[in-house]
Amino acid sequence: MSTPAQTPRTATRVRSTSESTVELELNLDGTGASRIDTSVPFFDHMLTAFAKHSLTDLTVRASGDTQIDAHHTVEDVSIVLGQAIREALGDKSGISRYGDALVPLDEALAQAVVDISGRPYLVHTGEPAGFEHHLIGGHFTGSLVRHSFEAITFNAGLTVHVRVFGGRDPHHIAEAEYKAFARAFRQAKALDPLVDGIPSTKGAL
Repeated sequence: MSTPAQTPRTATRVRSTSESTVELELNLDGTGASRIDTSVPFFDHMLTAFAKHSLTDLTVRASGDTQIDAHHTVEDVSIVLGQAIREALGDKSGISRYGDALVPLDEALAQAVVDISGRPYLVHTGEPAGFEHHLIGGHFTGSLVRHSFEAITFNAGLTVHVRVFGGRDPHHIAEAEYKAFARAFRQAKALDPLVDGIPSTKGAL
């Protein structure tokens, strides 16, 4: 039986462009501790929730051209987060691989299903009409929820399905989505003592 827990599942990434600078550290086997400062307060809130509910220790320091729009900073942080997740997962030996979570937040309800497949794919449905145009927290538009998941999914090599079943308040809807993703990812990344090697008939993920 393999003992993948002996290998630290950590990553440190730095990305700098003319639009943003991102420094990120994570530990997939943490307690959910986080220090987040992206200069986009609502996104800080979402990343803090992701760390807490996925039991991932996460430190993010980012700055960008938020005087223009939050888009570049949110996208670049999400790219780096996805890259760090992929690096920290290593060869994915011993993981559960799949996760599924249904999470309410008051009137909002969202589900996320995660497969650490190595094949980037996102299916994202159910947000109410007009959600993508709503400004949350003064900086963050609803459209950035999907865009953030796209960047994380592609760069981490995840298959992710996110579905919103209902909701009225945009803050609640977005937070339910991130928490559902976090809980599903927590299950998928977990080390399963019954799994010997890589959980794929192909022998690679």
